[in-house]
Amino acid sequence: MKILLSALYLCCVLSFSVTAQTPTLTQAWESDTTLTTPESVLYDAKNNVLYVSCINGKSVPENKESFVAKVGLDGKIQQRIMTPGLNAIKGMGIIGNKLYTASFFAINEIDLATGKVVNNYTVPDAKMLNDITIDEKNKTLYVTDMRANSVWKLKDGQLEKILEGGLLKNPNGLFYDNGKLLIGNGEGILYSYDTKTKDLSKFAEGMGTEKSGIDGIESDGKKGYFVSEWRGRIWHVTPEGKPSLLLDTIDKPMNTADFAYVANKKMLFVPTFLKNKVVAYKVN
Repeated sequence: MKILLSALYLCCVLSFSVTAQTPTLTQAWESDTTLTTPESVLYDAKNNVLYVSCINGKSVPENKESFVAKVGLDGKIQQRIMTPGLNAIKGMGIIGNKLYTASFFAINEIDLATGKVVNNYTVPDAKMLNDITIDEKNKTLYVTDMRANSVWKLKDGQLEKILEGGLLKNPNGLFYDNGKLLIGNGEGILYSYDTKTKDLSKFAEGMGTEKSGIDGIESDGKKGYFVSEWRGRIWHVTPEGKPSLLLDTIDKPMNTADFAYVANKKMLFVPTFLKNKVVAYKVN
């Protein structure tokens, strides 16, 4: 009897532990709807502000009307950086005082002080650049080319293709974490690429379809990750690679694109693409 009770107690404790570690989301606010076609949100810790890349129309090469919005953590829009020529911009990253955006065929380098483009790095044979991530030294930028099934590196002004084809299928979301790149594939598989050994392996799966792959990836600050599926889902992935669904807005319908997570505030900031707004969620 004592053995049976001990076993039941252990099962209850383990069950509670798993349940307790699975976060939940509660909506905190939503912005107005002037953030036209928001694709990516980036948190600038230095200035405690959000940057939102707005495609501002269709995601096509002919669209050169994109802009970046500066948004407070309360959802109020502070400024629109209307830099001429930004081409259907998506992912973003910050190195020093420069903001980098992924246009269709080039990486734009924008001076945050002036809002002007100071460099354009054209990626050879690019088909549609998408997400951007920066390494821990703030020196190396990585970007996915979704339609070319490739990943590029930009360092010291030099571009280098580091991955192409193979397991990659419409790669979108990208996140650098401790020497590894997490790559969100088009069919909902999350791959891990070791930047030193060049090994590419499956980390998690089941978070999308061929028509709606992984868009955003962020660390949860506890060796796990938050992951978004463009069509309208947000997942939590444990350090062991097990996904749990946290949010499903597909039926609304409302997209969940390349979000930002601010760990010290336990907040997710989600761009809704066709709904033209950012929605903030408290992580419980």
